Amino acid sequence: MRDALLATFAVMATKARKATPWGPAELVEELTLPQRAGEKRFASKVQLLETAKGERLVRFAYTTNGTARRGPITLRERDIARLRTDLAEYPRLKEALGM
Repeated sequence: MRDALLATFAVMATKARKATPWGPAELVEELTLPQRAGEKRFASKVQLLETAKGERLVRFAYTTNGTARRGPITLRERDIARLRTDLAEYPRLKEALGM
C-alpha cells in the first residue's frame, strides 16, 4: 500500500494542476525570471497551461519567498530581454507567446 501511495504522489507531482477561470489546467512549462530591487529578491513566472480540451493559456505571476502570487507584475526592459533569451529553452511557451 505504501509503495502505491508513493507512486501516486510522484505522478501527482509531475502533473501540476492549476485553477483558472476556465477550469483546471495542467502546467506544461514554467519559466522563472529571478529579479531584485535593492535588497528585495523575488521572481516573475510565465506559465504555459493547457485545459482538458487542449486550449493553451499563458499565466503571468510573481513569487515572494517561493510562494506564487497573482496580480500585476512589472518587468524592466532588461527582464524582457532575458525573457526572450530564456524562452529558447521553453519552445511551447515561446510559441504560445508568439515570440
